[in-house]
Formats: sequence, structure tokens, C-alpha cells
Amino acid sequence: MTFPESSTAASKGSVLSKPLLVGIVVLLAAGIGLTAFLRSRAEQQRIAEEEAARPLPVQVNVAALGRVEPAGGVIEVASPEQGGVISELLVSAGDAVTGGQILAYLNLYEVRLAERDLAESQLVEAQQQLVAQQQLGSAQIAEANTRVDQVNLPQAEAIEAQNAQIRDLQAQLNLESIDLNRFERLAAQGAISQQQLDSQRAQVAQTQQKIAAAKATLTQLDTARNANLDNAVAQVSAAEADLLLSQANVGVRSAEHNLALAEARLAQTIIRAPISGQVIELFVELGESVENRSILSVGNTQEMQVVAEVFETDVGLVEPGQSATIRSRNGAFDEVLTGTVDEVALQIFKNDVLDDDPAANADARVVEVDIVVDQAEVIDALTNLQVDVVIDIEESVAAPDSQSDLVRESRIVED
Repeated sequence: MTFPESSTAASKGSVLSKPLLVGIVVLLAAGIGLTAFLRSRAEQQRIAEEEAARPLPVQVNVAALGRVEPAGGVIEVASPEQGGVISELLVSAGDAVTGGQILAYLNLYEVRLAERDLAESQLVEAQQQLVAQQQLGSAQIAEANTRVDQVNLPQAEAIEAQNAQIRDLQAQLNLESIDLNRFERLAAQGAISQQQLDSQRAQVAQTQQKIAAAKATLTQLDTARNANLDNAVAQVSAAEADLLLSQANVGVRSAEHNLALAEARLAQTIIRAPISGQVIELFVELGESVENRSILSVGNTQEMQVVAEVFETDVGLVEPGQSATIRSRNGAFDEVLTGTVDEVALQIFKNDVLDDDPAANADARVVEVDIVVDQAEVIDALTNLQVDVVIDIEESVAAPDSQSDLVRESRIVED
């Protein structure tokens, strides 16, 4: 009986040990997992603290999308004369042109040319008439001046002669007066007769009358001379006034204005190149109207530039003189071009160059930055080509000496 009971107790002890073993195993596994979790959290915290203690990276590049265009941009040439049509087109796309060169004529050119020629002939006629009027007026003025001389010189001589006569009579009167005084003393002494004294007195009175008459004549001569001279001078003034009036009536100045107007109207029918460069595109054909449209576009393709659209958040880092690299987005050229920032615009606006990435911002606020390209010949036929631009701003970033080992990152748009 004893032996079976012992077997039963051993069997029960074996059954109870299995759950206990499972629990121990579970506890051990949980402990190991907890230990690993805590170690992982500690490692992550350590890494986070190291990253936080690490200095921030310094931005050394600014990346942007850009477009290729001639230096100074593309100029669309329009006609100042609205309503005309192209009658003659002298250039084709790709032709080199110089500033002021005639590119095309409008159909109104012949009419305006005839108007200009008419105005020019009218001006010539007016100028010829003016010359004739000037010659006639000059002759009339000379004649009037001659009349002044004719009045002035003879009458001046007569007045001088009259003055001389008055001087002679005055001298004669002075002598006669002296003799009269002497005769009066002699008569008082009884040395001469009364008849002789009376005769001398009569002589003095007669000379005085002659002097009075001569002076009256002198006054008449002066009055007549002054009147005739004033009349002659008035004739000179009248001749000069007639000359001025005739010159005004000829209308040379009016004819000059008419010619200037005709030439200006003629110039509106001639399309000229505003700059020296290359014809990039023609927008019209012979016989087409130019109303409210451009005729062609020109640009200075000898000097090409890239207009980079830099985000407004980065534009403060960009300065003239910084170097840049340009890459083609679509393989239009293989080499990496170089350039220099020339100008940073002062206006912020919506971007024109759109990225082909669907996730790209299609309504970004950007600032245009002009970059002069060193290898202009590579892109002189690629106006409006979309390119990737990277501007090196490292020289303008003031990094402390203690950050010499900083990690530098480049913001480059990936191809």
C-alpha cells in the first residue's frame, strides 16, 4: 500500500513543476526584453543628445530654377503705326542686326514718303521766297538809308554855312560897336559931326538886323533838317519792319514744322532694330496686320545670361559677384557652365519657371537674379531654356573659427 501512494505523490509533483517552468521562462524573456528596450532607449537618448550638441550645418549654396536669355532680355519689336500691314520684311529668324537697322516696312510707307517729299519741297520754296524777300527788304533799307544821307549831309552843310555867316556878322558887329563907342567919344569932344555918329549907329543897327535874320534862317534850316531826317529815319524803320513782316509771312518755320511732322509720320512706317543683336523670332508674315501685336523679337545673343528665380527666403544670401554653376535639365548642353551674379532684382513676384516635379510649389514667391554666363556661345541659340542654377554663397557666410569642422550641406535641386 505504501508503494502506490509514493508514486501518486511523485506524479503530482511532476504535474505542478511544468507551469512553474513556463512562468519562469516567461519572466526571463520579459526581463531580457525589458533590458533590451531600456538599453535601446538609453542609446537613442544618447544619440539625440549628441545630435543636439552638434552645431547646425552652414548653408553654402543656393539652388534655383532659371531660364536662359540674352543680356538685357528679349525685346519684342512692335510697330508705332497701328493699323498697317507688313509690305516688306528684310530679315529672318537668326539674322544678326545692328541698332537702327531697317527690319521691315509697312504698306503706308510710300504714302508717307510722298507726304515727306511734298513737305520738303514746300520748305525749299519757302526758303527761296524768304531769300528773295530778304534781298528786297535789304535793298529798301539801303535806299532809305541813302535818303537819310541825302537829307542829312546837304542840310548839315547849309546849317554850318549859316553858322559861319552868323559868326562873320557877329565879328563885324563887334568891330562896328567898337567904332560906335569911339565915334560917341569924339562927338562928345566935337571932333566929328553928328551926321558921322548917326551913320555909325545906323551901320551897327543894320548889322544886328542881319544877325537876327541869319539866326532866323538857321532856325528854319535846323527845323527843316530835323523834320526831313526824322522822316527818312522813319522810312528806314518802315523798310526794316516790312522785311520782318515779309519774312514772317513766308512761313519758313511753319514749313519746317510740317516737314518734321511728315518725317516723324514716315518713321512710324519703318521698323528698325532697337539694339544690335540677333533676330530670335518672327511673329508676322508679309501682308499681315501689325495692329496690337509684336512683329519680331531681338536679343543680344553675344552676351547671354541666366535669370535665376531665387526663393524669397534665400535671396538675402545672394550678392553680386558670387559665382554660379548652370546645368541643363533636359540635356540641351552637356557641360557645366559657369557664371557670375550680376544683379539682384528689387521686386518679389510669382515664379515664371515651373519645375517638372508634380510636388513642386507652383506659386512660389521669388526674386530674379541675373547671372552673366562665361560660355555664352554654348547657349546663344537656347533662349528660354530651363536650367538648374547653384549659386555659391560660401564667401558671404561669416562662419566662426570654432566651426571649422562643421558639416556643410548643399541645397541642390536633383536632376
